[in-house]
Amino acid sequence: MDGQAFYEIQVASDSLLLIGGKADLWKSGKLKSDVSVMVPYQGLPLASRSLCYWRVRVWDRKRHVSQWSPVARFSVGLLNKEQIHGVYIGSSPEGGKVCAPLLRKKVQIGELATTFLYVNSLGYHEVYVNGKKVTENVLTPAVSQLNKRSLMVTYDVSSYLKEGENDLLIWLGQGWYKKTTFGAAYDGPLVKAELNMLRNGKWEVLTATDTSWRGRESGYSDTGNWCALQFGGERVDGRIVPTDFSTYSLDKMKWYPVVEVNVPRHIVSPQMCEANKIHQTLQPVSIRKLSEDTWLVDMGRIQTGWFEMKMPMLSAGHEVTMEYSDNLTKEGEFDKQGESDVYIAGGQRGEYFSNIFNHHAYRYVRISNLPARPKTEWIKSLQIYGDYRQTATFECSDADLNAIHNMIQYTMKCLTFSGYMVDCPHLERAGYGGDGNSSTMSLQTMYDVAPTFTNWIQTWGDSMREGGSLAHVGPNPGAGGGGPYWCGFIVQAPWRTYVNYNDPRLIKNYYPKMKEWFSYVDKYTVDGLLKRWPDTQYRDWFLGDWLAPIGVDAGAQSSVDLVNNCFISECLGTMEKIALMLGEKEEAEKFAMRRKNLNELIHQKFYHPGKGIYSTGSQLDMCYPMLVGAIPDSLYDDVKRKMMTDTEKQHKGHIAVGLVGVPILTEWAIRNREVDFLYQMLKKRDYPGYLYMIDNGATATWEYWSGERSRVHNCYNGIGTWFYQAIGGLRIDESLPGYQHVFIDPQIPKGLTWAKMAKDTPYGVIAVDWELTDNIMDLQVDIPVGVTATLCIPDEAVSCMMDGKNIRIEKKMIQLKAGNFKYYIYMK
Repeated sequence: MDGQAFYEIQVASDSLLLIGGKADLWKSGKLKSDVSVMVPYQGLPLASRSLCYWRVRVWDRKRHVSQWSPVARFSVGLLNKEQIHGVYIGSSPEGGKVCAPLLRKKVQIGELATTFLYVNSLGYHEVYVNGKKVTENVLTPAVSQLNKRSLMVTYDVSSYLKEGENDLLIWLGQGWYKKTTFGAAYDGPLVKAELNMLRNGKWEVLTATDTSWRGRESGYSDTGNWCALQFGGERVDGRIVPTDFSTYSLDKMKWYPVVEVNVPRHIVSPQMCEANKIHQTLQPVSIRKLSEDTWLVDMGRIQTGWFEMKMPMLSAGHEVTMEYSDNLTKEGEFDKQGESDVYIAGGQRGEYFSNIFNHHAYRYVRISNLPARPKTEWIKSLQIYGDYRQTATFECSDADLNAIHNMIQYTMKCLTFSGYMVDCPHLERAGYGGDGNSSTMSLQTMYDVAPTFTNWIQTWGDSMREGGSLAHVGPNPGAGGGGPYWCGFIVQAPWRTYVNYNDPRLIKNYYPKMKEWFSYVDKYTVDGLLKRWPDTQYRDWFLGDWLAPIGVDAGAQSSVDLVNNCFISECLGTMEKIALMLGEKEEAEKFAMRRKNLNELIHQKFYHPGKGIYSTGSQLDMCYPMLVGAIPDSLYDDVKRKMMTDTEKQHKGHIAVGLVGVPILTEWAIRNREVDFLYQMLKKRDYPGYLYMIDNGATATWEYWSGERSRVHNCYNGIGTWFYQAIGGLRIDESLPGYQHVFIDPQIPKGLTWAKMAKDTPYGVIAVDWELTDNIMDLQVDIPVGVTATLCIPDEAVSCMMDGKNIRIEKKMIQLKAGNFKYYIYMK
């Protein structure tokens, strides 16, 4: 098709109506537009429980029309908590341990029809209907600020039902809903649920949670309090755990009355992000005997998820302990990290252990008190992350670069689940804003995670205190360390989500919150510069950079003040762009003026003319003022030269920044086209560096450059964009977000001979594939319909050919529309 020129959308309340051309909810008509992404619904108002069917067709510029798309469906959840029937119920202590109970209700159904189950659980849940698990979702729902908001999940259970008696079971687990985290209203998890059937265009309540339900213990219990470093694991009693959830098996068990619990008023809203799923299964690469009944299992790489093991025949009551670690000590010993599970045998054949309501991040498992050597086929590691798509691939002629890229991309999957991204998935499990700011661009380049950010930013908005004060983590169950770079996630993440996905909803919804946070910044601004604000019960520290290599004084007060004020300058620039996008021109002008004044103060306060450095002269202290525009043009080249010279002299060419500095140094290098500078850093095999991690056994990026504590962490993943924007040469145009227009501009370091990257955008795949032979660059570019591109010609180019014809390159740019292009660019 020769580009979209028109489109038509139809939406109906019934699929048969739609197929018959009777779109009773919205008929857009034939609209002249090339817009094909993020078209807002403009039909009749939709209410809770609305079930909508839609289709679209398009015309090209020659007025050729496409077929109608296949019919798709969307529904509207319960938008008001008052609309859900039922009450919050939990298991009674009479039925045993209340921390992971089974709650059950039998329901009589006549003629079958579309049926939805709405589940609002405080804690995790799984749903079973007539013995079958509903969906493959695990660790549901996503995270939320549970003292202010809980999430509603909707299930289409139509295919699970039968005429007559149906057995509905909801299995609950505490997860984050504890008194130690969000001040839970009960000692166990709670649920409010409602089963609805659509009959004659109206929804009918079949059942809802009340005291007619029955409950009992499941055999699972939680051993941690879910505070940092205290997540524990699960204790599973095989003498109690049901062998299956069939009605036959459940009827043989004893059931007890449930309890109704009064829960403090809070927001209940639909979950708007991807569910967690099991995506990959690993089996051990080795099992080593440590003693007569103790075994060390190596899964080959770190993975976030569940451990599963078939048990040999054991006597009833026999306890087997499984401990988890992401590392072995230098002596090859198991490195305890405080996470473990226990299985109590039921004395039957065919028993197995599996996590359900907790997870671990681990490579090694130490199994104790297991008298028989475990077989490889008994053991599985189930990798869990959100059900999002990978959208980018990269490969080049340098195996070291490929290894670094692949490690970062893999780490992202280990860190992104449950509607947020964590610092580490085992020790703290915290949605730190600093870690998020550091890696958002890498993550959003590599994966389609817009819904994840919808949920995550919601937790930040919900956790804001009076006066605009923010914690360093979202959600915020307890205090966490950080600084302004952490809190400013509420500004940067919505904008970056808009740039990467052309989704403006976050910046529209949270712009007032951003301004409120700036009022808090103003409160602690002295003579134009931000100074330290106080610690609180929900927030510690006032950092600049974090976890820079040994020898870099990132904690020096002048560096902390410089970095934080540069970050405020960056946020003011973002606020100006957001205000302009929202049509708030006067506010945009105010943000621009504030930034101009702040940049002047940054230069006056932190520049040392005699030394030619800013603050301490560290890589971050030098490149951040350059990046935000605080350095006068007359000094820029000198400061740049000084930073690069000192990098070689003081750090022997190594990277010398931490969590905050990695994405800033990366962006600086891309903008300044200093591809060799960063390439040589990445090629260093000794400390500190990414190859140092890999050469020391890393399968995911570390928390410290030295490898202390966590070996799957979100400190140093911000460099991921460099592979795509510099080597691959694909850069987004912020003025046409979501890859509507891009720049193709590969930067080629000495020693690299080819690279290829692909980025799956909302319009299709953009691919760049280049190869350098002597002085000829063979460049293949694929642009999908809906995207335009500007191909930047290298300064060294003397001529360019395509399809045997010379292409004029005097303007150093070639404008591209959709198509597949092959160029030969001849260099000096």
